[in-house]
Amino acid sequence: MKKILWLMVVLAGCATTPGTQTTAQVPVSEQPTVGDAAARAKVHTDLGMLYFQAGNMAVALQEGRIALASDANYAPAYNLLGLVHMYLGEAAAARQNLERAQRLAPGDPEINNNYGWFLCTQGQEKRGIELLLNAVKNPLYQTPTRPYTNAGLCALRLKDDKAAEDYFRKAAGADPNNAQAFYQLADINFRRGDYYRAKQFVSEVHRVTEPNAESLWLALRIERKLGDRQAEASYAAQLRRKFAGSPEHQALMQGRYE
Repeated sequence: MKKILWLMVVLAGCATTPGTQTTAQVPVSEQPTVGDAAARAKVHTDLGMLYFQAGNMAVALQEGRIALASDANYAPAYNLLGLVHMYLGEAAAARQNLERAQRLAPGDPEINNNYGWFLCTQGQEKRGIELLLNAVKNPLYQTPTRPYTNAGLCALRLKDDKAAEDYFRKAAGADPNNAQAFYQLADINFRRGDYYRAKQFVSEVHRVTEPNAESLWLALRIERKLGDRQAEASYAAQLRRKFAGSPEHQALMQGRYE
C-alpha cells in the first residue's frame, strides 16, 4: 500500500506562464477536439493510455509518439509519455515530457497531479506539492483525492507528519474509499502513539479493501500496543496464512515489532 500510486491521467490547455493563476480548466482529454489533427492525437493518446494501464509500455510509447506526429502541441500525449518514462525509471525523459505537458496546459489538473508527483520523487517536494495543490483547487477536477494523497506522500518524504496527516484527511474526505489515505493515517497515528485512533483508521482500510501484509502487520502491532492479545493473535494468524514469506511475516517470526 506504500507503493507509488499509478494515477491514470491525460490532458492539455491554454498558454499561460507556469505557476500563474489560471481559470478552471476541464482536463484536456475530456474536452472536444478541434480539427482532424487533434482528433487523431486524442485517439492515439487514449489508446496509449489503455496500453499503459495494461502494462504494455512499448505500445504505449508508440501510440504517444504517433499522437505527437499528428499534433505536436497535444499536451495529453506528452503527459502519457511522461508517465511511461516515469514507470520505466527514465527520469530525464519523464521530466522532459511532463514539463512540456505542463507548459502547454498549466491549468490542467491531471497534468499538474502527474508532474507534481514526479517532482516529489525527484527531491523537489515543495514544488511538487505546489503543483498538486494547484490541481485540487480546480473546481472542475473530479478526483481531488489523487493529488491530496500524493501531497501526503510527498509531505512524508519531508518528514512533515502534520502536513501529511492534513492531506490524507482531505484525500479521505474526497473519497471515503481511499484505502491508501486511511492506511497512511493509521501509520502516522501509530508512530505518534495514538493507538486507538490508529486502530480506527486501520479498520477503515479493511472496510474498503482486502487486508494485505502491510495492513495486517500494522493492525497486529496496534493491538499489541493496546494489549489485546486475542486480536493480535487473530491478525498474526491471517498474516501467516495469507502472506507467509512476506517481509512482514518474517518480522513477526523474528519478533521485530518496532
